[in-house]
Amino acid sequence: MIQGTGSNVGKSLIVAGLCRLFANRGMKVAPFKPQNMSNNAAVTADGGEIGRAQALQAMACRRPLSVHMNPVLLKPETDTGAQVIVQGKRFGTMRAREYGTRKAELLPKVLESFSHLAATADLVIVEGAGSPAEINLRAGDIANMGFAEAADLPVILCGDIDRGGVIASVVGTHAVLEAAERARIKAFFINRFRGDPSLFDEGMQEIVTRTGWTALGVVPWFADAGKLPAEDALDLARGEGNGPIKVVVPIISRIANFDDLDPLRLEPDVTLELVPPGSPLPLDADLVLLPGSKSTIGDLEFCRAQGWDIDLKAHHRRGGHVLGICGGYQMLGRTISDPEGIEGRAGTVEGLGYLDVETVLTADKSLVKATGTHLASGASVSGYEIHIGRTTGADCARPVFRLDGEGAAPRVDGASSTDGRVTGTYLHGLFTDDAYRTAFLSGFGAVSDLAYNKRIDAILDDLARHLEAVLDTDQILHLAQQR
Repeated sequence: MIQGTGSNVGKSLIVAGLCRLFANRGMKVAPFKPQNMSNNAAVTADGGEIGRAQALQAMACRRPLSVHMNPVLLKPETDTGAQVIVQGKRFGTMRAREYGTRKAELLPKVLESFSHLAATADLVIVEGAGSPAEINLRAGDIANMGFAEAADLPVILCGDIDRGGVIASVVGTHAVLEAAERARIKAFFINRFRGDPSLFDEGMQEIVTRTGWTALGVVPWFADAGKLPAEDALDLARGEGNGPIKVVVPIISRIANFDDLDPLRLEPDVTLELVPPGSPLPLDADLVLLPGSKSTIGDLEFCRAQGWDIDLKAHHRRGGHVLGICGGYQMLGRTISDPEGIEGRAGTVEGLGYLDVETVLTADKSLVKATGTHLASGASVSGYEIHIGRTTGADCARPVFRLDGEGAAPRVDGASSTDGRVTGTYLHGLFTDDAYRTAFLSGFGAVSDLAYNKRIDAILDDLARHLEAVLDTDQILHLAQQR
């Protein structure tokens, strides 16, 4: 199990790299994260959803996604509450305090999923969440030491030197843990070092002296890390690329499934500009992309509070294009109705009005992978749906895609305005498909020769070689075999 001295110290990336490293040695490897918190989810082959980081790790292992790779997924809906997904399905919505008192109930499901994976793999690499030093959350813990003890796993601790204070964070973790937990941590390594790693030799020895843990190495900064799919909205850069086609994305408060943006970040003809709250949408946008949302009505109000509805109106008046995906699609319609109060107070709100459609939010959730055809160009497309609500109206007579869901009858998806400059779709992941992305960008005069999935696969191989050169991987395997 890889645990970290804090959040965002690089655990997800390290696990992905180790998964690919050992998979390249011919081992059957599986990723596992007992509990994740993210609105960036992936739809699995077995009809559920898991965190996007585990989807990347599964790709590194060269195995299909499974709900068992991330048995508990928390999807924040408000500042104090989240939807709880257990083994891929909605378990309920809880406030943080309620979840804190009930999370121990989920440990049997977590252990069941771990056992399921372990039965199909030579090696399971487990990723912790946050830090084991958060001892105020230790009671009932299923994310770090609570799980490690229940599954009897050896732990390796990851420290991030880029943010500073790494000696204190590693030694401080040792200081606050109980003796049995300190003994469970067998080794440590330091991540994201810039420059000559030998300059930290004394620091490594100081940590060894103060903790007694084995040093596995220092991992230099991996320059291509930013090209891999981002797990958290905080990982999204403000701007990417320097191409002639500008795609602008307002960062709404509950942005969800923003993996739609990842392929655009790697397109040389595209400049992807992510607009933070409080900043106006730029005047020179070719396309404004409204992303998915975990709370569509709340994020619609958020957009208006930033003045983005006014900016969008000016953009459209100048002849600009607008694309809404999932929640963004719902916002573009005339109304959004929530008769059951799923997102808060029951009622109907006025949408942005660019599409002649209406959305009704319902409790049932669509979770399906789909392939199909882009009706305007004939290009193939693939992706997934993960949403609540049904959208109908006159503009649905001009759909965007014809889709074949897995095991479902062919159907159409999306809506277009009469002039074709505003479109909406429920299909996430559409830009991952090279054929569709090429056809889409050609409409703006851009040329694409990017083979996206092959590019990500090559970066994972580079990451594996990067880790193998600096970490004691034989010692990592030895520790795993001691379980």
